[in-house]
Amino acid sequence: MDEHRSFSNSIYEEQTYSAERELSSFIAAVTELYGPEQARLSEKEWLEELQLMDSLPLATNQQWRAVTIAASARLADRLSILPHHAREPVGSS
Repeated sequence: MDEHRSFSNSIYEEQTYSAERELSSFIAAVTELYGPEQARLSEKEWLEELQLMDSLPLATNQQWRAVTIAASARLADRLSILPHHAREPVGSS
């Protein structure tokens, strides 16, 4: 394996780790606040947002955060149309 390929693999592995960490943190927060159903929907939306931003050549932590912000906006929109009792954070009732 040449140095360029090794470097490319290293960057790819680092980006994959960063994306997984960002998604994991987002889903953990949604699960804690709104429960597993909202977390499943939010995970799907995060991945959809990632596909929309797939044109990014080299993603940085800031770009992963942009994916999370977009998915959070979708969550907020979804929660805004739910009845009031359904949008209360888990455990706040």
